[in-house]
This record gives sequence, C-alpha cells and structure tokens, in this order.
Amino acid sequence: MPGLRNPDAPAVAGAPGAAAAPNPDGKIRVLIADDHPVVRQGLRAFLELQPDIAVAGEAGDGEQAARLAAELDPDVVLLDLVMPGTDGVTALELMAEAGVAAKVLVVTSFGETRAVVPAIRAGARGYVSKEVEPSALAAAIRAVAAGHVLLGPEIAAELLRPAPADPGSAADPQLTAREREVLELIARGRSNREIARALTVSEKTVKTHVSNVLMKLGVADRTQAALWAVRHG
Repeated sequence: MPGLRNPDAPAVAGAPGAAAAPNPDGKIRVLIADDHPVVRQGLRAFLELQPDIAVAGEAGDGEQAARLAAELDPDVVLLDLVMPGTDGVTALELMAEAGVAAKVLVVTSFGETRAVVPAIRAGARGYVSKEVEPSALAAAIRAVAAGHVLLGPEIAAELLRPAPADPGSAADPQLTAREREVLELIARGRSNREIARALTVSEKTVKTHVSNVLMKLGVADRTQAALWAVRHG
C-alpha cells in the first residue's frame, strides 16, 4: 500500500494469527487481514502510531480472518478481498454466520471495483483503495468504527444497476414517518447516536426504529437499508 511502507518505522513482528491483548483504553481495535506479510507489517506499524487505534491481530487468509474476528472481537476488520484459499467475500459470509459484530472495511487494488459490490452485499461497511493516503485510511477506519458507511460513486452506481427482485424490493414497505426519517439518516451514514441527537430521542428508541426498518425492508443490515433508500429515493 503506497505511503504505508515507511523505511524509518521500527520493524514490528506479526505472524498471521498474532494477537494483541484486549485494549482497556477505549481505542479502536483493528484486525488486519492480508496475505502479504510486508503489507501487514506496514499497516501494523502505521496503525500503532495512531493514538486512538490498536492492532488486535493479523490474519493471512480469509478463513483465519473469520476465525480471529470471532475470537478477538475487534471493532474493525481491515480485509483484503483477494487472498489465497478463502477469499474476502467468503470470509464476510463466514463472519456473518458466526455473528461477528466487527465492522468490515474492505481494501482493494486498482481494477477490483466490481469485486467490492459482492463484499458490500455480504455486509462490508465500506472500502478503500490500496493506494489510499495513510491519513485517509485512518479516517476511514474511524468512520466505519463510528457506524458510517463508505461507498464511492462508482460502487454506488454499480449497486444501482437493475438486479433480480429480492426481499425488500417493494416500493412501499409501509414505513412510518419516523421510520422514514431514520432510514434517510441511515442512508447518510449516520450512527445511532447521531440519529438520536438529530431526532431528539434516546439511542434505545433509535435501535428499535432501525430494527423495524430492517424488518419491513426485508434486509439484513444498515448497509442494505442504505442501498434500498438510494434505489427508491
């Protein structure tokens, strides 16, 4: 990842599966999943320089990423899509099956844009390019950890292409006025806390509204709800 390989940074050991102790300081705990050791080391060295981010562990393939995500319970998984054996999309499906709560930020190379779409549909909260500036990567991790959805225009356009009918595709899911307000804010990438502030209600109330919205739309998560909102205006 250009910009992350700092020759002056101290060497940091980190074999796949290596884990850090649970962090008591309220930092964002990140699991790095990439099959290239040099990339993992560069990411670890950079992220450990951030005052609010801690590296929870490393994985060298998708199967290990899914297992460690369940074991370590990180806040964010930084997931490479193209890995030998179990790829990133399959890893996302395994995480969903295991009930992993971590938010997944996909990392892609140039030319892999179409591969991002299945990842978003599988539950990823956003993506960044491997060519991204380090400061932008850190900002993306913070945004995803806070509950935001990161979709570039090219991915949004791809997601908006006509697709076969699926549950939740009905134009009128009979949302209440309040639920429509919540859906609009979800589509803007707002977290539950931000929605609560905007609507002057409690976070518990927002969670109830979000659950009702997901149920009525027939979707599994906030990302899919946001995509529904984009499709249906």
